[in-house]
Amino acid sequence: MNTLPSLYISHGSPMTALHPGKVGKRLAEIAAQLPRPKAVVIATAHWLAHQPSVGGAAQPETIHDFYGFPRELFEVQYPAPGAPGVAAQVMQLLDHAGLKPRLDTTQGLDHGAWVPLRLLYPQADIPVVPLSIQPNLGPAHQYAVGRALAPLRERGVLVIGSGSITHNLHDFRAGYSETNEAPYVRPFIGWVEQKIKDGDVNALLDYRRQAPGAERAHPTDEHLLPLYVALGAAGEQVDGQRIDAGIDLGLFAMDIYRFDSAPVALTAQ
Repeated sequence: MNTLPSLYISHGSPMTALHPGKVGKRLAEIAAQLPRPKAVVIATAHWLAHQPSVGGAAQPETIHDFYGFPRELFEVQYPAPGAPGVAAQVMQLLDHAGLKPRLDTTQGLDHGAWVPLRLLYPQADIPVVPLSIQPNLGPAHQYAVGRALAPLRERGVLVIGSGSITHNLHDFRAGYSETNEAPYVRPFIGWVEQKIKDGDVNALLDYRRQAPGAERAHPTDEHLLPLYVALGAAGEQVDGQRIDAGIDLGLFAMDIYRFDSAPVALTAQ
């Protein structure tokens, strides 16, 4: 099997499941381009733990981890099977990297997992292993998690980080809209894209100090941290492609990133 890329997906509001819009089209296009994965390992901004936790359920439940939304949304199910064997591989890789993982055989799929997966693989026939993030340990730790998981891509496993390129719920009622975007959104988008093009991992890891509008774009880290899992999983030489999926409500950048291993330049003999 060809080596799969890794993906970072901005999953948006839970309502994306019912009204997928531009991000739904982009994810369908990506799914059509990729070889069918053996399984998906997805690090989600909505499963937080003090140490890397790996979902080993044989049949993970669909978690509706939100409130105040239409009843129709609570009726959505994503009955993808789990992949205990792949979960065991994840545990082994993380343990070998000294990251002290724990196995959780009861964890289901929160909306940060099932919303984008439902748009990628609507038949729910690809086994899924959820993975927690550690917001108390910061970007460098999540990058190390991704680096540890890089070998999975050669085994037919699709590694995904699911979060949001910008995520500030405090600004939700500030009156921003499609015609009145929050002023920090596009500068932050542009900075991330440029640093990824430059391969400047150090700047990305230090985004809170260096990126324009970082404190407004991410009052807390958890929705950006899955980006580092996807970036790390791509390996040392990375070809990162930004896929524009719009800006919801003038506030939430829906960017997707596809990370492929960059081809090695050949030296003439």
